[in-house]
Amino acid sequence: MHERIRRITAGFTLVELLVTITIIATLASLLMSALAAGKSKARSVSCLNNERQMILAWFLYANDFNDALPYNLGADEIKGEAAREQYLNWTSSVMSWELDPGNTNTILLTRGGLGPYTAGTSPIYRCPSDSVVSDVQSRAGWRSRTRSISMNAMVGDAGEYSRGGINVNNPDYRQFFKLGQILRPSDVFVFVEEHPDSINDGYFLNKPDTEEWTDLPASYHNGGANFVFADGHMEAHRWKFSSTRPPSKPDAALLPFRPPPTEQADFDWVMQRTSVEAAP
Repeated sequence: MHERIRRITAGFTLVELLVTITIIATLASLLMSALAAGKSKARSVSCLNNERQMILAWFLYANDFNDALPYNLGADEIKGEAAREQYLNWTSSVMSWELDPGNTNTILLTRGGLGPYTAGTSPIYRCPSDSVVSDVQSRAGWRSRTRSISMNAMVGDAGEYSRGGINVNNPDYRQFFKLGQILRPSDVFVFVEEHPDSINDGYFLNKPDTEEWTDLPASYHNGGANFVFADGHMEAHRWKFSSTRPPSKPDAALLPFRPPPTEQADFDWVMQRTSVEAAP
């Protein structure tokens, strides 16, 4: 009898078993959170490495073209040049939510001004966290599009938009055609991860006078985006307001839009690093 009692009391009670399961579940939850955070951080680092290669290509281009910066054209001009088999723009892909080749054609992506300087390496144009596609693209078996980054509209020759020496979209701000014209390169960004709802031609444009988002930065990394500046340094900037980081709505995004008056700081941060006021 004594031996039997000893064996029974040596086991787990129901309460102890429930406590043990709860502890294991809690530890598993913490581990999964840590793994998710680590994965997100790894993607951010990978993305920054991609953009490091892009800014190096940008510098090499300027070196080979007597300080001139790559072309940074709008969608219509990019498509027109491509139809003539001329690939002047820094990239020749134009993004959309349809089944257009610009969304998946990696040859078109790298055929352009920076293509020779990136050795035709297409993965560096896309953030690993960017897997947004539309319903029609998903039904076609697509899992992602090819490009996540765009170039500051005020940097480079904007073709028809800047033919008169100023950018008609932002006439009060300076268009930088040559590297040497950027007097404070640490204050002007070149590349930015763009929100999937607005990314199209790679020409990242916002107008300070309207105080509204025309092109919206992405928020893939802890609610923020990576920026690469004209001096080569990179910043991961986290947005303060939810209006700057809306969830993607393929074919249904309400752009352009003006952020609420109390949530203007994110827009101002971007505009302060876009250009400088043109000389009177």
